[in-house]
Amino acid sequence: MALPDYLQETAKDYAKQLTAATSAPIDTSTFTGRQFVAGEDPLQSQAINLATQGIGSYQPYLQTAQTLTGPGAGTGAGSIASFMSPYQQGVIDETLRQYDQSRVAGRQDIQDQAVAMGAFGGGREGALLGQYDADSLANRTGLAAQLLQQNFLNAQNQRQQALQNQFALSNFQRAGQAADVANLGQLGAFRQGLDQSRLAADQQAAQTAAYEPFQRLSQYGTGITGLAGGVAGQQFQQPAAPSPFSTALSTALGIGGLFGKFR
Repeated sequence: MALPDYLQETAKDYAKQLTAATSAPIDTSTFTGRQFVAGEDPLQSQAINLATQGIGSYQPYLQTAQTLTGPGAGTGAGSIASFMSPYQQGVIDETLRQYDQSRVAGRQDIQDQAVAMGAFGGGREGALLGQYDADSLANRTGLAAQLLQQNFLNAQNQRQQALQNQFALSNFQRAGQAADVANLGQLGAFRQGLDQSRLAADQQAAQTAAYEPFQRLSQYGTGITGLAGGVAGQQFQQPAAPSPFSTALSTALGIGGLFGKFR
């Protein structure tokens, strides 16, 4: 049994087109390759550069901190002496001047009392003045030492605070830089994702265009098999295929079977 005349030429035309379409491999370069992979976003490049340039940027703070460790002897940078008040001697001198004024006034009080008691110039007055002078000198020396000690402790505390400040600045530098790198990287990744989505759409369009001839042939062949099936009293179901190319081939095989059946 032969195919109806109105299908003979149509089937031959289909076979001719299918042969022409499959005579050469599909040019997959139009929808594959690195051209469809989004490149590095400028913000990502900036993040990398910032991270690279910032390596060790906190070292100056640590180097300064290193000078603040240890006993702090000497007079160089980082020593306790470098934190002492430059007005220390002036403060001591003024304090001792006021103390001496009070000491002289106290000595005068002793003499006035001796005069009032008729003992001026006596042995008791001399003993009292001698004891007063000795105590005053000891107190004066202790006061000067106390002022020196206070200045030393203040300098020591300031030195310790400076050390903590250097560590804090180092940590702040690293944390701030890490935050900048992370933010730039995230923004760059977001923009890179948008670019990749656009490239994926372009890739899909290019792939669709490459397979478009086979899609048309598939529809063409499906129509022929449907007509031929109706003539033969059989139903031909088009199987699901992964691509228009494989669909066209399966359709062609179906039509080839029809040729054999209707002979």
